[in-house]
Amino acid sequence: MQTDLSQAEADALLRMEKYRVDATAHAFPDLGGHIQIALQSQNQREAFSLDISRGRIALTTKYQTRGRHSVVLARLDFNSPHRNPDDTEVGIPHLHLYREGFGDKWAYDVPAEMLKNPADPWQVLLDFMSYCRVVEPPNISRGLFS
Repeated sequence: MQTDLSQAEADALLRMEKYRVDATAHAFPDLGGHIQIALQSQNQREAFSLDISRGRIALTTKYQTRGRHSVVLARLDFNSPHRNPDDTEVGIPHLHLYREGFGDKWAYDVPAEMLKNPADPWQVLLDFMSYCRVVEPPNISRGLFS
């Protein structure tokens, strides 16, 4: 299992269009829940995963896209500020992006145009999937409180 990618490979995987593997229905997780959904490239040669985790407190939501089974390409965190390897701190929310030699250890301010409504977990999921180029989203049912 490959865990180290060149920056060019990681950037290409993040930009690659992603499609649902099947029509399986997934429920948006309740507080304290987690789901992992398989995605794939159009030619089915690359496997991806969309992970959605919600802490017991509504603001601790995490959305993550992985490639090559275990490599975090992008992760959107709403849980707490993050301290980067150079000791700079990034606030809430923040976006982790793969960085060669560091994996997902670096976080950045979320681009202003990325999130239409940061207070709405469902809209954030849609915005995150768009950012990660999920062009055929998985079948996720919106929960009562999402």
